[in-house]
This record gives sequence, structure tokens and C-alpha cells, in this order.
Amino acid sequence: MGRHREFDVEKALDKVLCVFWRKGYEGASYSDLTEAAGVERPALYSAFGNKEAMFRKALARYYDRYMEYIPAALRLPTAREVASHFLHATVDLNTRYPEHTGCLGINGVLAGSDHAEPVRQALIDFRTDGQRQFRERFERARQEGDLPETADPDALATFVLTIAQGIAVQAKAGTSRDRLKTVAYQAMSSWP
Repeated sequence: MGRHREFDVEKALDKVLCVFWRKGYEGASYSDLTEAAGVERPALYSAFGNKEAMFRKALARYYDRYMEYIPAALRLPTAREVASHFLHATVDLNTRYPEHTGCLGINGVLAGSDHAEPVRQALIDFRTDGQRQFRERFERARQEGDLPETADPDALATFVLTIAQGIAVQAKAGTSRDRLKTVAYQAMSSWP
């Protein structure tokens, strides 16, 4: 019996992440994942578990590696700066890598088979948590007088996330970075 080939789990996870980012959860086959990771299927299972567990690890890695702009945005002094930074950074991330455009958190599984339902729900939870963070930040902005008393923090969070999600879908469809920047500017023109 041959020895199992050693491999760098962190590098393999980065490669698996890119496959999921490019093809989504259901579009990524085990052949795609093993080829990208450079290992056989048993080694991939051993390192990450099943495909769903692998996707969840890839999603956590995606947030840690690529979405640092969200906490950075949330720390900015005004709600307008928060929203503007977030939208412009979203355009940047969603168009930065021509081989995997869009957003893993949006395009991973919008609609899928019953088998993919746990992953679809994990992505809904991922997006809901992001919306909660923005709502809380905008509530603070309203309390501090940065937003008018009439501003609805939940509606503003929904608005910003909806624009960001639309940017992700459009980027995946090939819309240019410059065009998506104009969308972010247009969205900010209606900020209270």
C-alpha cells in the first residue's frame, strides 16, 4: 500500500475556495475540487470532510481573506462613509479576479437542489449576519445624530446590501468595473 502524499491544507483550501467562487456549490464537482487541490478524493475528504463541510470552510476562508473591507467600513466615522466604502470595495472585490468574478456569498447557491439546501441556508445566514452588522452601525449613526431621526437603519442596511448583491450578480455576468463603480456612485446619490 502506497503512502499518502502530504499536501499543504491551507493552500488546498485556497484552491478549493477559488473553484467554489468560480462555479458555485453545485457547479463544483469533486473532480474540479481534487484537480484544483492537487490531491486525490480520499485526501480531500480527510482534510475537509464532505463537500458541504468543504464549502463551509471555504466560505469562512473567503470572509477572512477577502472581506476585510466590511469591518473596515463599519469602523468609519459616518454612515455615508460606511456605505460608500462598502459599495466601492464590493465593486473592487467582485471584479478583481477575472477567473472568479462575483461574490461567493451571493453566487454560491441562490437556488439549488434539495441536496444543496443546507449550503443555501448557510449563505442566507452569512448575508443576514452582514445585514445585521450594517443595521446596528446605522442605528448607532442615527443615535449619534449622523443620520436623521427619520432614517430607517434596517431599510438602509437592506438598501446597501441589495446594491452590493446586485453588483455581485452583475460582475458575475461580466459587467465592467467602471460600470459597476457608476452604480455605487448612483446608489450613494440617494443617501440621506
